[in-house]
Amino acid sequence: MAWLWLCVLVSLTGAAWAKPANIVFILTDDLDSAAAAKMTQVKALITKTGTAFRHHYVNVSLCCPSRVTTLRGQFAHNSTIMSNDAPDGGFEGTYAKGLEASTVATWLQDAGYRTALIGKYLNGYPDTAPSPNYIPPGWTEWYAANGGNPYAEFNYSLNENGNTVTYGNTAADYLTDVIAAKTNDFIRRSVEQHPDQPFFAYVATYAPHLPATPAPRHATALPGIMAPRPSSFNEADMSDKPGWLRNTPLLTETQIADIDAKYRKRRQSLLAVDELVKGVIDTLQATGQLANTYVFFASDNGFHQGQHRLPSGKMTAYEEDLLVPMSVRGPGVPAGATVDAFTANVDYAPTFADIAGVATPDWVDGRSLQPFLRGQTPAQWRQAVLLAHRQVAAPLKAPPGPREPPDPFDTADLVIGDYTGLRTADGRTYVEYATGEFELYNNLVDPRQLRNRYASAPTKLKTRLASWLAVLNKTSGEALRQAELHAP
Repeated sequence: MAWLWLCVLVSLTGAAWAKPANIVFILTDDLDSAAAAKMTQVKALITKTGTAFRHHYVNVSLCCPSRVTTLRGQFAHNSTIMSNDAPDGGFEGTYAKGLEASTVATWLQDAGYRTALIGKYLNGYPDTAPSPNYIPPGWTEWYAANGGNPYAEFNYSLNENGNTVTYGNTAADYLTDVIAAKTNDFIRRSVEQHPDQPFFAYVATYAPHLPATPAPRHATALPGIMAPRPSSFNEADMSDKPGWLRNTPLLTETQIADIDAKYRKRRQSLLAVDELVKGVIDTLQATGQLANTYVFFASDNGFHQGQHRLPSGKMTAYEEDLLVPMSVRGPGVPAGATVDAFTANVDYAPTFADIAGVATPDWVDGRSLQPFLRGQTPAQWRQAVLLAHRQVAAPLKAPPGPREPPDPFDTADLVIGDYTGLRTADGRTYVEYATGEFELYNNLVDPRQLRNRYASAPTKLKTRLASWLAVLNKTSGEALRQAELHAP
């Protein structure tokens, strides 16, 4: 509450002061960078009026680990949340480990912010909580799905500040629109009823996660569009790939048609997200808060559709699954700028804390992005992003309640084994599988990752990358940030 005492002191002395900036964080679900680039409102209202981060990665390409990283600023090996299910993941694992006691929500609330989570929380919420209407620490207002089928956008329930409210299947119940309305209402009420307090809105859509149900008004939109066909689509030669993928047959015409159908639905579902973005900007403008609000737009992980012969899904160490969209507008943020430095979802929490003027715990692994938001490039910055994955058993069955439904990839006869890896600023992707296999790509000359260069790479390079990965995998906090600066 330090800033509140400062406000009182400054008020008594008659000096002018400005409240800390508001923060709106819009987090989509399974949105890849290529699809995000098609969102016209995001492009016009955030990217072109703010700064785009062109090399923004996730540590784990899976919902719950990514969202815990977002809330705490920790890589998954330090949060120990590696999957969507207990004991090493999901809401159950997060709750059991007590990780909710210290998150960006608690830090900002303690600093005087009004905080709200609106939409998707952690996979499996609220299983094992004391009640279906459990609200984690740090949230002033809470609107999270706690039943039904929120991924389908209809016939779900929300925990609305401790009361379960059930929604049906009318157009007015469409979840993305409900999230948008609640976000705008939170902003308006915060400004009208608490004018001296800044606010933090964590706005988490389920779109474009499959089944990617579009709003009824968009059900026939974008006729005829197909998934992109980069050179990695239905890749011709897979002989260099690891064993779990090497013998995957070429995609059939039926499989490709299914990919195209899902791609269209994903794009259709994003039209309502685009409208949500415009509505938030309009509300901030109408309430006089736009000039004092940072608006972030991002995704919890990427998504592949046909690359390397893979059906729709995520979790791999390939660029489509790890590179995510991220752009920011706000006070002092350069308009139309791009950042080429390597940033990651581990940086959200320390960035929000920095905006609020509060310190983060020593265990936080991420870095504040504030210098970039001021148009500055730090003299030192990370040169590698740590990657990780814990094997998910397949095939999976559709879970009950608000749990994440399986992607087509999850139900295939493909199982990605455990891996860790690095995405380096000098253009390399290096992956170590628990099977003893390796992948190494030079993304500067091979951006589609068609040629695994591990076998032919110099021993010195492989040793350097392996040593760097080993160090990062056993460190945290400041020691990890120092280790990111250069290979040992």
